[in-house]
Amino acid sequence: MAKGKINVAVENIFPLIKRFLYSDHEIFLRELISNATDATLKLNHLASIGEFKGDLDDIKLEVKIDKEGKKLHIIDQGVGMTKEEVKKYINDIAFSGAEDFLEKYKDEKNDSGIIGHFGLGFYSSFMVSKEVEILTKSFKDEEAAHWVCDGSPEYSLKKSDKKERGTEIILHIDDDSLEFLEEGKINELLSKYNKFMPIPIKFGTKEVADPKHTPKTTKDKDGKETTEDQKMIAVDNIINNPNPAWIKQPSDLKDEDYKSFYRELYPMQFEEPLFNIHLNVDYPFNLTGILYFPKMKANMDVQKDKIQLYQNQVYVTDNVEGIVPEFLQMLRGVIDSPDIPLNVSRSYLQADGAVKKIASYITKKVGDKLNSLYKNDRKSFEEKWNDIKIVIEYGMLSEPKFFEKAQKFALYPTVNDAYFTFEELKDKIKPSQTDKDGNVVVLYATDKDAQHSFIEEAEAKGYEVLLLDSPIASHLIQKLEGENSELSDKKQPIKFVRVDADSIDKLISKDENQISKLSDDDQEKLKGIVEEVVPKEKYTVQLEALDSKSNPFIITQPEFMRRMKEMQQTGGGGMMGMGNFPEMYNLVVNTNSELMQKILKAKAKRSEYVNQALDLARLSQNLLQGKEMTEFIKRSYELLK
Repeated sequence: MAKGKINVAVENIFPLIKRFLYSDHEIFLRELISNATDATLKLNHLASIGEFKGDLDDIKLEVKIDKEGKKLHIIDQGVGMTKEEVKKYINDIAFSGAEDFLEKYKDEKNDSGIIGHFGLGFYSSFMVSKEVEILTKSFKDEEAAHWVCDGSPEYSLKKSDKKERGTEIILHIDDDSLEFLEEGKINELLSKYNKFMPIPIKFGTKEVADPKHTPKTTKDKDGKETTEDQKMIAVDNIINNPNPAWIKQPSDLKDEDYKSFYRELYPMQFEEPLFNIHLNVDYPFNLTGILYFPKMKANMDVQKDKIQLYQNQVYVTDNVEGIVPEFLQMLRGVIDSPDIPLNVSRSYLQADGAVKKIASYITKKVGDKLNSLYKNDRKSFEEKWNDIKIVIEYGMLSEPKFFEKAQKFALYPTVNDAYFTFEELKDKIKPSQTDKDGNVVVLYATDKDAQHSFIEEAEAKGYEVLLLDSPIASHLIQKLEGENSELSDKKQPIKFVRVDADSIDKLISKDENQISKLSDDDQEKLKGIVEEVVPKEKYTVQLEALDSKSNPFIITQPEFMRRMKEMQQTGGGGMMGMGNFPEMYNLVVNTNSELMQKILKAKAKRSEYVNQALDLARLSQNLLQGKEMTEFIKRSYELLK
């Protein structure tokens, strides 16, 4: 038996591994199974180029728990190692078996790129073990080897009587890691990290109905039927799906296959996805995957961390920041790429050019898919719009290239459920909704019910009103109005104005003006009466000659102030340091309303009339609550008397 010292630059590397190298101890199992998979894939590759002629039928990995002996076994039927290879690949961390392997076979076949490497990943086993054994027999005709190390640089290496090709890692689990001898825990880790590994993984057995046995039914003398029990047999419990949908060609998959895979990824998600995008590229980087659009909530409180990142079918993380643009992190699905650089624990991305190219590709692919859906079935796309708009609008705000693409398919619905692209909308509203200064004014509502009376007035004038009710609508319209927007024609600027931002005649100001029924003196007197009653710190009183059928008092909030406030509330970037915007409103007093004559003539109840009209205006805007609501109700009954 040979004894020796592992050639490491740092004498106490094992304590470092145990404490610092890996952020999460549970990933030792992922690393060991990844190595076992690599060893098996190497053998498949050698067979494909004629260097291995043995049997590859029913080849699998196996994980076994020996609770009594406090041992965990990871067994593969891959290439195995000779004694010399153990010294090289296990004892000398500086060299990687995969590097030698790739160098030898790099011109033989493209898929040699699947090879991982023995090396540092193996030493993650010492995070949970007080001793580790390797029993290994190479596919070459050489004797097997038995390596043992107790977590110090000292090791022993001797011959083994192992007969089967492959490697068995035996972990003697430390007393502080006994949870890894629980079947439930190992099953959880295998499901998390190895659910889609390319080689079948056996973890125990399970009982299934014997396909060769059909239960017999017999009758007794009274004609009563009795059916015997179904015979059960024990079969390997294979815990993974080695051929997940994302590694297949899109042409080989039907719609139901995509939905079935979605259910496999998210067994607790009961809603079907709206549609999917299959990613498949091999130049200038390798990437496969499937992204799903789920139904989105109308707010921004959407759970991220739903897209799973894999490297050659090995689960890495659900934090895809940097790879997937932020606006697409609300989607679900899988991305798999061997070209995404990872650190030693395979858990964190290192920012580099390849990652940026991947993010750019995913953005382009999503944009192309959305455009295709819009062009091929616009009606269906319109029906899905409210469930996907938050992603598209967020993308338009955050990704300039996506903003350009989205001009072809981004929709702007009206309050009457008609859908227009921006170009269509511009053509439709340009004649009637151009103000006296030449601006095209786009009216919009954010709440059909709360702004119903304002919408009604706008529609009575023949104006089109959009419904922009997403939480980032203020940010989006700011961008659409922007000088750099291709949508903004410099000869005819576009302005978005919420339908309750002013009286209808001021929203789209024309040359024709209503004439007030009140003289200048009466108007001045009326303004003084109203300002005496209305709180100055909250309302700016403005008199306007409106249609006599319009409400006597109308509360509006200037578009700029309200929009800035909304943008601040949803993360307005540069506005964060500007302090809170005050709650200020305009109180539009309609001088042509009959109530104004009553207020001017009244003596005793003048203030009650003003307060009543103000409260009715506040009530229409959901601004009346608590004590003020109680007082309004009491006053209403008094006025009825």
